[in-house]
Amino acid sequence: MASTRNEPHKTAIYATALTAFFAIAGIAIVDPILPVIGADLGASTWQIELLFTAYIALMALGMIPAVMATGRFGYKKILITGVSTVGVAAILAGFSQNIAQLAVLRAFWGLGNAMFFATAMVLLVSLAQDRNWVVELFETCVGLGFAVGPLLGGLLGEIKWRIPFLACGLFMIIALVVSASRLKDPAEKPAPLRLGSIFRLYGKPAFLVLCVVTAAYNYVFFVVLGYTPVFLDLGVIALGFVFTGWGIGLAFGILVVGHKLAHKIGAVQTIFVAILGVLVSVVVFALHPSTPWMVVVLVFAGICMGVMNANLTDMSLALGSPDRRVTTGAFNLVRWGFAAPAPVIAGLIAKTHAAAPFWVGAAVLAVGIVVFLAAGHVMARGMGERFLWARWNAAARVEEGTPEEILGEV
Repeated sequence: MASTRNEPHKTAIYATALTAFFAIAGIAIVDPILPVIGADLGASTWQIELLFTAYIALMALGMIPAVMATGRFGYKKILITGVSTVGVAAILAGFSQNIAQLAVLRAFWGLGNAMFFATAMVLLVSLAQDRNWVVELFETCVGLGFAVGPLLGGLLGEIKWRIPFLACGLFMIIALVVSASRLKDPAEKPAPLRLGSIFRLYGKPAFLVLCVVTAAYNYVFFVVLGYTPVFLDLGVIALGFVFTGWGIGLAFGILVVGHKLAHKIGAVQTIFVAILGVLVSVVVFALHPSTPWMVVVLVFAGICMGVMNANLTDMSLALGSPDRRVTTGAFNLVRWGFAAPAPVIAGLIAKTHAAAPFWVGAAVLAVGIVVFLAAGHVMARGMGERFLWARWNAAARVEEGTPEEILGEV
């Protein structure tokens, strides 16, 4: 953190990070109120899950247009437009009369967040001298948002489920004021961006492997986030506290465990350890132990997910394109695109058996783990790290040179 003393754009960096906190708190604030929304609006489980799927789907689809628009309008205008869209959608959601209206507004909410997330990380990296610090700051705000959002959702939702949406709208108004008054574009205007340059990045083997692993993981992330509140069958306040515990675990994984473990054993092997932890957690969910054990495992899953999030973002920047907008667009299209169907699929297959969504999630994650085992050495080679098997370590050094040379290239 000492590196921030030499950062000339600290105010703009902290303003962007604060906006990220509000944006994530707005996602997580919905978690505890999902069951009461369903009861009040007469919605089935899969219809409730549309509130997540519509949000994530539009977020994924909006990423690349938002990234490309920065070449014409700059980062600040796109980010402010996104924050404004979220604020309006959140406030209108508080007045929804049926689940269809709410799902449509959540879709616009996701589109607004796409504009924010497509620009925030690129803006932060452009403004900061210390990339590692600013990525950690961003992920910290994400973790804290996931911790605080459910608590507010539970406490306010106990009064009325509409109030958390209105509160989120208030958050975004504050974020809009901060963004408009404190954010600034980098001195060098971003160059125009072509669509083909984003999709060509998937032809880079190390980045493609990372995307496959991330896709499997993010599917499970949103099964846990979107379906578990319904599965636990708890009251609003109880769910708020439970998911606050999960969010604290997430923040702990990002702040305390993620980067420290990566420094000891490498980022690639760290995400392998973490993804195994997530797999174990999902299998335990599927076995449906008592509620206290479910809560303990949920917090443990949060820690593992925090470790994943802390390293996936950093690895995408290291393995992607020198143009951070290209990396952000390509990575987030996968990150959110494969997560989008998870909640509604969970809601549909829950009709067959309450634990079925977790078994399907475990199967999806197992595919990601198999790909990791088969091709994780490709990521390690790109990161200049050692991998689990000495044979592939040797191959990596022969093919790519020394770790210092590799890191110099990225």
